[in-house]
Amino acid sequence: MTISQYRQGLERREFSVSEFIGQLFTTIRKHDDNIGAFLEVFEEQACEQARELDKRLGEETPPPLLGVPMAIKDNILIEGTRTTAASRMLEHYTASYDATVIRRLKENGAVFLGKTNLDEFAMGSSTENSAFKITRNPHDLGRVPGGSSGGSAAAVASGMALAALGSDTGGSIRQPAAFCGAVGFKPTYGAVSRYGLIALASSLDQIGPFATTVADAAAVFGVIAGRDERDATSIDVDVPELERLQNPDVVKKIVGVPREYFVEGVAADVKREIEHVIDAFRKGGFGVREISLPHTKYALSCYYIILPAECSANLARYDDIRYSPLESVRQRHLSLSELYRQSRGEGLGDEPTRRILLGTFVLSAGYYDAYYAKAQKVRRLIFEDFEHAFGADGGGVDVILTPVTPTTAFGIGEKTDDPLSMYLSDIFTIPVNLAGLPALAVPVRSTYMEGELPVGFQLIGRRGQDRALFEVGHHYETALRQYLS
Repeated sequence: MTISQYRQGLERREFSVSEFIGQLFTTIRKHDDNIGAFLEVFEEQACEQARELDKRLGEETPPPLLGVPMAIKDNILIEGTRTTAASRMLEHYTASYDATVIRRLKENGAVFLGKTNLDEFAMGSSTENSAFKITRNPHDLGRVPGGSSGGSAAAVASGMALAALGSDTGGSIRQPAAFCGAVGFKPTYGAVSRYGLIALASSLDQIGPFATTVADAAAVFGVIAGRDERDATSIDVDVPELERLQNPDVVKKIVGVPREYFVEGVAADVKREIEHVIDAFRKGGFGVREISLPHTKYALSCYYIILPAECSANLARYDDIRYSPLESVRQRHLSLSELYRQSRGEGLGDEPTRRILLGTFVLSAGYYDAYYAKAQKVRRLIFEDFEHAFGADGGGVDVILTPVTPTTAFGIGEKTDDPLSMYLSDIFTIPVNLAGLPALAVPVRSTYMEGELPVGFQLIGRRGQDRALFEVGHHYETALRQYLS
């Protein structure tokens, strides 16, 4: 069920908020033992909130997300609930305040079903790096759901939530959305407040929605977007108006297809599906133009210098003196250096440790200019590639279309011993974060036959032009899928 169908059902009194929420928890109990999307569910609180919302069903102008059941990635703070970031370091931490996105969702009537699993501190591409459990892909339980927001993607794709929030630092919304067959949106950097998000890399992180349709993702984004005085990097953006998503002028847009995204290493089935999408845009009246983003080949190397550097700084606060110390370490009466060594050794997993070490190295004396400073210069060149493609002075493309991932979902355990192979899963999503642009992941097809794995395509837009992506994505869902072979 989509959010719009859910709202229509409430308006027609086909069910109440309480009845629907109760049914969803039945679904969660039935399926989540196999999928592992949730780290914690809030059944008692959600059902109580649903009963209160039932009293508002007769309001003339109910809030846009009245009673909409959502799942929240467990690196986003909800006051009074555990927020672990899937790490032993925060296993007993209880949030003392609401993230801005949570406050805005509450004000607009959303119901929180629970906190979803992720790669520890959002570091990973498979949700296998969680300290607590592995999440599985609803389409094939032997495969990963992607990461780091794999729990949120799996919850939506399996029908255990109508929408969810995730965070995207290098593809952590779009990649799991593509693997699970959901819609995922990474906003323009600053379009959604990061206040209350456990930071990984502050110049790259963005909170965004998962949903089953582009219109549903737009509905959630419209609520959480906008400037926030608690986040100095936040900005105002043009949010989508649901009644205007079907824009007749959208077919006048020019779609750019970068040649650098169709290189050796893209799986044959992914390439075939993306070519079908490009052909559908042509048949639907869009102009399609080949473009070049020449510095794309440096994006992965650039990212894995900048991200670990910021990660090492952000995670320095987890010293086991604050944030609910690990009992096994605290009771040993250690010196300060021993406390750091043992607490971080026990509290942090392999992937955070790897990235902290790398980040500390590239920021150290003698290496800062050679690595970090140079990576920031390359980052600027990547941004300028996009600016040139869009045409800063006009004449460029309106949106850019690419694959989301080089392959479909891979098997659980397939890449855990090969970090570089795992990092390559985000090769098509990382440039967007480096440039601070909005990007929308859309499933190629609305349904998949048994044994088939979802494939997603990515629409990239100009900075601040988030609404245009929703218009193009919605048009694809409602008018262009008919042209697929």
